[in-house]
Amino acid sequence: SNRGLDTAITMAMEQGARLCLLHVIDEFVPTQNMYGATYTPATYVDEYLNALREGGKTILAKAEAKATKREVKTDVVLVETLGHRVADVIIEQARKWRADLIVLGTHGRRGLTRLVMGSDAEGVVRSSRVPVMLIRSPDEARPRTKRPRK
Repeated sequence: SNRGLDTAITMAMEQGARLCLLHVIDEFVPTQNMYGATYTPATYVDEYLNALREGGKTILAKAEAKATKREVKTDVVLVETLGHRVADVIIEQARKWRADLIVLGTHGRRGLTRLVMGSDAEGVVRSSRVPVMLIRSPDEARPRTKRPRK
């Protein structure tokens, strides 16, 4: 997400645009039981959610400071969701802001990991009515290997 932020800040500077910074907290707290993953309220849920909120505020404050340092005007929003896909929240916020572009950092997961974990970035790409730019972490980017010809 830091590489995505840097790209968004540079683009906003070049275009004289306003940058809308968003952090989404997914309040769905899965816990594992002997039958598989289920949603069961646990005693630590309030502490966990408070930690997510504080972490989100810190992330947004750092992002805003970085943009402000480069003289980019920003709006900052922290959204909590329960029962809605994070991708849907991102798209809804972009609609409210009348965004021209959505810039997201992505892990670039592939295969089984993406299938099991899902991808918020992929959900945004599939559902957004505005262009989406995905910025992949260089550590996660792997060169594709060519398949041998038969």
